[in-house]
Amino acid sequence: MSLVGAPAPDFELPDQHGSAVRLSSLRGRPVVLAFFPFAFTGVCTDELAAIRDSLIPAVGDAVHVLAVSCDSMFALRVFADTTGLDFPLLSDFWPHGAVAAAYGVFDHDRGCAVRGTFVVDAGGTVRWDVVNALPDARNVDDYRRVLSSLGAA
Repeated sequence: MSLVGAPAPDFELPDQHGSAVRLSSLRGRPVVLAFFPFAFTGVCTDELAAIRDSLIPAVGDAVHVLAVSCDSMFALRVFADTTGLDFPLLSDFWPHGAVAAAYGVFDHDRGCAVRGTFVVDAGGTVRWDVVNALPDARNVDDYRRVLSSLGAA
């Protein structure tokens, strides 16, 4: 089920430092919301490094970039520190997977988010989404293309 054209489900989650991040408070700039299954796994680590190394330098402060997993805030802190990820990694740990479920990307059998990505415009509407299978990495160039169409990249 695609959320394109619908208001983005609002949420508040802690980042890897314990600071609360509320989606609706980020209005005024587009948001890339990238759900990922598990910290410290190969595909997830590579994807988030690509966001750090390729997407964030390309968009600068014009876009908020958030990554969300069902890992605990504490695991995400160690993951971020170990891999040099300096953008918000949000913990959807409790209630377990509630935000991922609201976006339709929670795998109940595995207890994790699948690789769902959502681009939310500055007004809070989902403008693009894609869901990849767990082993299939996403392409950062797709994010840039969509953000460019919104005038943000």
